[in-house]
Amino acid sequence: MEFETFLFDLDGTLTNPFMGITNGILYALDALGIDPPPREELKSFIGPPLFDEFTRRFGMDAHTANEAVRQYREYYGEKGLFENELIDGAAELLAELKRRGKRVCLATSKPEPFSVRILQHFGLIGYFDFVGASDFAGTRGTKAQVIEYVFYKTGFDRNTAVMIGDRFHDIVGAHTAKIPCIAVLTGFGSKEEFERYDADFIVETLNDVIKFS
Repeated sequence: MEFETFLFDLDGTLTNPFMGITNGILYALDALGIDPPPREELKSFIGPPLFDEFTRRFGMDAHTANEAVRQYREYYGEKGLFENELIDGAAELLAELKRRGKRVCLATSKPEPFSVRILQHFGLIGYFDFVGASDFAGTRGTKAQVIEYVFYKTGFDRNTAVMIGDRFHDIVGAHTAKIPCIAVLTGFGSKEEFERYDADFIVETLNDVIKFS
């Protein structure tokens, strides 16, 4: 099956942000006087909206969760977003999709200013026709809302589009927006997770995405 428009998640799909994100979470928890769990247990913060994960993991009320997000962004905006590395094959995949005349968009729950800076940092920004991301006001708080925002702003045909991501949030968001999802085992999801949430396609590496173009 071939697609014309490719929507990419960022964290865990194109980049490995583990150290930057977990350092930001540890910074926020320390500021709030909350004893942190082991770093490895903070992987769950990679992918979903931060507010949702702070409330789920630590039982925070809305006020405390908002403050945790603020503290996290204070660290992440200065240091954390650069504590990051490209996933193997990311640049090559984006370059090949553009060579084939495909449309490439970002669809991430990370705030737009951070997303743009990361793409610029890794020299990827030029591959993207549009950067779809959340905003600091929280008006695009779910992956489905981000995907809908991409289609609203670009006018691209969702009937020839596909979402590429590494967590169940990408699958759920894509299906809510009525597009299929390619789940990649490059990041923080598992085959069991992808099957549980009915990913349309499961691939081992980013290079495997080429066959859908």
